[in-house]
Amino acid sequence: MAFYGQRTMVQQPSVSSWGKPATATSNTVTVDYLVVAGGGGGGGNYYAGSGGGGGLRSTVTATGGGGTLETSLSLLLNTNYLVSVGAGGAGATGTAQPGVNGSNSIFANIVSIGGGAGKSANTAVAAGTGGSGAGGGAGGATNTAAGAGTANQGYAGGTGSGNGADFASGGGGGAGGVGGNASGTTGGAGGAGVAVSITGSSVTYGGGAGGQTYYGTRGAAGSGGGGQGAKGETNVVAIAGTANTGGGGGGGSHDSTPLGAAGGSGVVILRYADTLTITIGAGLTGTESSASGGYKRATITAGTGNVSWA
Repeated sequence: MAFYGQRTMVQQPSVSSWGKPATATSNTVTVDYLVVAGGGGGGGNYYAGSGGGGGLRSTVTATGGGGTLETSLSLLLNTNYLVSVGAGGAGATGTAQPGVNGSNSIFANIVSIGGGAGKSANTAVAAGTGGSGAGGGAGGATNTAAGAGTANQGYAGGTGSGNGADFASGGGGGAGGVGGNASGTTGGAGGAGVAVSITGSSVTYGGGAGGQTYYGTRGAAGSGGGGQGAKGETNVVAIAGTANTGGGGGGGSHDSTPLGAAGGSGVVILRYADTLTITIGAGLTGTESSASGGYKRATITAGTGNVSWA
């Protein structure tokens, strides 16, 4: 019993490296995230556009589309939260077919939109919209316009050449920049991705694919896993987006191959206090890092399932 005038000692909870009480009674976890969707696939044949990069949402370093950083999530411990890693969109499988949009990636209530698909030789098919938009078709097509991106996730693609003899397409948009416009026989460059340091090292994601050409120079790949369109005259085929970057896939070109290249798959990376451990559920492929700098990181590269923390 404490007597009048006697001081009582109250033990304060310890404080974690995040500045939050690290007590057994705490029931929440603060999670930073990077959620990158799958990149769009390239269109088929010599009017084909290249795919856009997957949408990117991040609470660390930078986010997509030039937006402000997202807000970390405060989640309950011992509670399941959905994660889904978007696949890259398939490239065109025929001369008159477009590519396929990339699939969305999801973490809890955060959704990143798959990259737009490149248009096809069919002049009535528009370049795809998505997290980042696809590049517009080549000259000679009645629709050389680019696909639009999604606000705070990615940028629009570039336009195709307007001259029917040029056969050059616009570059796909990236999470960090607009795809380049085709100029004469030169394809547009793929839009740049976004560099994020959630793992402790800077890695770039969500690059758009460079535009294809027939006679000239194909557009450069966008940084962050973007592929590159074909060059028809010398039978150089389209290049796919890089896996787990959300890079767009290159469009095909006449006389090289009628097939566009696939977009790269997305990725979900989660960062949280090193006092906690994640459970990565069935259906997901992922790993948890060792503690570093006060954090652990979970990198999830494929699948759909639940995660929880304890």
